[in-house]
Amino acid sequence: MRFTPHVTVATVVEDQGRFLLVEELAGGQAVLNQPAGHLEADESLIAAALRETLEETGWEVELTAVTGIYLYTAPSNGVTYQRVCFAAKPLRHLPDSPLDEGIIGPRWLTREELAAQPERWRSELVLRCIDDYLAGERHALSLIRDPADRGPA
Repeated sequence: MRFTPHVTVATVVEDQGRFLLVEELAGGQAVLNQPAGHLEADESLIAAALRETLEETGWEVELTAVTGIYLYTAPSNGVTYQRVCFAAKPLRHLPDSPLDEGIIGPRWLTREELAAQPERWRSELVLRCIDDYLAGERHALSLIRDPADRGPA
């Protein structure tokens, strides 16, 4: 059997010490996650992060950095995910924007509020991405290359 990890994106959006999270249903449970999802065909990682954040929270954001690239195997299903996590700043909330199926809604929480409820994390990457962001992990968006990038002329 061929090993095929799933490519996902996630976005850490901070505003005055609070983080934009998504409350969503997973396995019949309400869990918390960053705005996150799968890369689609013919989509760049940056476009995927912007799309997923809007679809899951109703927020338009500006990506500012890459905070990390994570390999995670979910104990629930054994699937391995390659997560590219971005930092972003909120630009505009579109409250009438339809949210993806299974999304309960956006939630703004402090790190402490999130850390106090580990049983609600979608995975341990939820807190790890925030902690990496808070530790100052910031890599230029130019780290991400897509087929349209030709590099310096």
